[in-house]
Amino acid sequence: MRRGIAASALVASFALAATACGGSDSDSKSDGPVTITWWDTSNATNEAPTYKALVADFEKANPKIKVKYVDVPFDQAQNKFDTAAGSKGAPDVLRSEVGWTPAFAKKSYFLPLDGTEALADQSKFQPNLIKQAQYEGKTYGVPLVTDTLALVYNKALFKKAGITEAPKTWEELKSDAAKVKAKTKVDGYWGSTQAYYAQSFLYGEGTDTVDATAKKITVDSAAAKKAYGTWLSTFSGKGLHKADTTADAYAHIQDAFVNGKVAAIIQGPWEITNFYKGSAFSDKSNLGIATVPAGSAGKAGAPTGGHNLSVYAGSDKAHQAAALKFVNFMTSAKSQETIALKNSTLPTRGDAYTAQVKADPGIAGYQGVLSAAQPRPALPEYSSLWGPLDTELPKIAGGKESLDKGLSNAELAIAKLVPDFSK
Repeated sequence: MRRGIAASALVASFALAATACGGSDSDSKSDGPVTITWWDTSNATNEAPTYKALVADFEKANPKIKVKYVDVPFDQAQNKFDTAAGSKGAPDVLRSEVGWTPAFAKKSYFLPLDGTEALADQSKFQPNLIKQAQYEGKTYGVPLVTDTLALVYNKALFKKAGITEAPKTWEELKSDAAKVKAKTKVDGYWGSTQAYYAQSFLYGEGTDTVDATAKKITVDSAAAKKAYGTWLSTFSGKGLHKADTTADAYAHIQDAFVNGKVAAIIQGPWEITNFYKGSAFSDKSNLGIATVPAGSAGKAGAPTGGHNLSVYAGSDKAHQAAALKFVNFMTSAKSQETIALKNSTLPTRGDAYTAQVKADPGIAGYQGVLSAAQPRPALPEYSSLWGPLDTELPKIAGGKESLDKGLSNAELAIAKLVPDFSK
């Protein structure tokens, strides 16, 4: 993330620091309540109200523990926590994106949770999500919500174009996009220039940005060039919307889809509630959800995402004990069911997928594509590797840079992030 050091940013940083870890607060007396601080990184409009209500339920059930709720914008949270933890002023609990776990665990900012109250129900969680919360054999987070990317589409527009099922390959998608344009006059597909959304193209060719096991940078390999070549081809052709390289591209794509101005996009379940607010999906059953199309290697899939609740290792014992109890409550089957029903996000434990939860077509649809999701390697630097690509891909898609030049630039930048990796 890039941000300027403006006065307002400094004020925000000080404000967050002031609401951080309660380890030195006067409330840490043994005979008084303990106040823990939770940095929530969920969407402030669509998701946060549900979490605030659960905090109130927790406090009611645990009168000796108070929770200071702080909503921190997701795109700022990683850097803010890194700064706060380095100065011993981090919150007791962080809603941490799964990619942050190995990085913060490596710095000893997170408390190992194995054998603690927070992980008392470990067997109830999906094993691959527990694995993704681990670093060097220890578990540093409890999975709260999970997600992946999927091809979401407008069933009515597909039907009008004579398309009876979702495309299974990128070639099929391009063919379908042309049919949609011919029959409905709207574009059939609008792709993203963000690196995270382009990751599926790499998986489709059986490759990745790096080979973590071999310690090799593969973003400029033949397979990666083929993957990004396919990605680039989805921005030109009949029914394929041209690349949007503006800062508001995400909002433009989302708005067009929910209002029926484009038939299909790649998106995650965090937007389910917003899908339903659009005119195209007032009838929820019109939302189609399918696995991201496969590449020429016949492989399909998208990154496994989501968020864990992690406990700050720098808090004192009283605050850590309270934090562990809070994490156990927030990730319980009952709490996860509530979160799913209110926010339309995907639970991480099997017993939270109740009949009522699965009645939501959005949740049911995304649950169906989770099996194709690919966990990220436990590489502390992995999430940061998308940064160089977020710089280069818009230039490539916008015609300001060749594919070869862009990937070469990305390789050089990534080499600085993982200096012990070979090219």
